[in-house]
Amino acid sequence: MRHALLFAAGLGERMRPLTGRTPKPLLPAGGKPLIAWHLEKLAAAGVRYVVINTSHLAEQFPDTLGDGARWGLRIRYAYEGPQPLETGGGMRNALPLLGAEPFLAISADIWSDYDYAALPAEPAGLAHLVMVPNPAWHAGGDFALGADGRLREDGPGQRLTFGNIGVYRPQLVRDEPPGRFKLLPCFQRAMREGLLHGERYDGRWHNVGTPRQLAELDAELARRGAA
Repeated sequence: MRHALLFAAGLGERMRPLTGRTPKPLLPAGGKPLIAWHLEKLAAAGVRYVVINTSHLAEQFPDTLGDGARWGLRIRYAYEGPQPLETGGGMRNALPLLGAEPFLAISADIWSDYDYAALPAEPAGLAHLVMVPNPAWHAGGDFALGADGRLREDGPGQRLTFGNIGVYRPQLVRDEPPGRFKLLPCFQRAMREGLLHGERYDGRWHNVGTPRQLAELDAELARRGAA
């Protein structure tokens, strides 16, 4: 994969008051902004072109990250306006910058040691999602991962949580009207057509949605030497 999208446009409401002056992906963990961990890992995986979607305090992203040269990347910014367009709308808005080939997309407010180079260059269907064991705060999971690698809303297989890491074909959202919408209905449509695949990942993965979760991640990275 040559291109990647980082979702960074959220308001970070659950992270307040920290996000009153700083976008959530720019909050530090382990001595660097959350989003910098992704940029380092993308560069290590051979990605050279990254689109970052922005909304809340958007001007801070280019001020902090620049053009990506320090990581050997080329960064482009897709501004969504003062109100974020949600995951689906944000992806749809970024398509003109991403091109026609499959691309990697990641939420900038997670942390994981998943190796992005392990993802398939092209999904078997419309998307390939990384699924993780259900955390305590989401015990019911999102989708069932079957033995055939397909994801379903219900049915046989392991019920897991979407880890907000995936490979997508532009066709997943290309025909949606521009504007604000979630990815979930697009996933559901793809699942009904047997075109959503996934894998289970049991390594380190953190959702960073609240000040407490950020503090816990920062402490873990300090204990492990940010390895």
